[in-house]
Amino acid sequence: MRPPTPSQTIGPFYGYALPFAGGGDLVPPGHPGAIIVHGAVLDGAGQPIPDALLEFWQADPAGGLTGAPGSMRRDPVTGSFAGRSGVGFTGFGRVAADADGHWTLRTLPPGPAAPGALPYISVCVFARGLLHHLYTRVYLEDAAGDPLLDSLDPDRRATLIARPEQDGTYRFDIRLQGGEETVFLDFG
Repeated sequence: MRPPTPSQTIGPFYGYALPFAGGGDLVPPGHPGAIIVHGAVLDGAGQPIPDALLEFWQADPAGGLTGAPGSMRRDPVTGSFAGRSGVGFTGFGRVAADADGHWTLRTLPPGPAAPGALPYISVCVFARGLLHHLYTRVYLEDAAGDPLLDSLDPDRRATLIARPEQDGTYRFDIRLQGGEETVFLDFG
């Protein structure tokens, strides 16, 4: 009998080296045009999941998906996060949820990656109890014409739309189960 692999056991296994300070800052504080997207990762009973890890990918404001390689820098001695180049926009972030399940992403509004589609931020959720990570999307607006949104009934569709809170700040809670469960995508 071979020992189980990480995908066959229940984690989390990512507490060391994966999350790093500033991982949710795709742009620095005060950057022109920056927005904040934040929320909580919640279980089926609405309780926070304090050790979830989220990865984000998005297009740049012009809709480009190429990113900028090498813009995340690590300290060569400690391996800790040493900032970004300040020039390139990677479109990638990694954020650990805090003790209350809360997370924050500072980024630029994504542009549409395809003609006629609404811009969105892709999210991958890693959390305890998940044998495989989950994929979803964050839309900053709701409009007809997006193939995924148009395929959903209104209640399910609402789970993919971030709520504006104030100028440039949006709330997006991720519910892993229950009546208000976030829509998750199957790429299998």
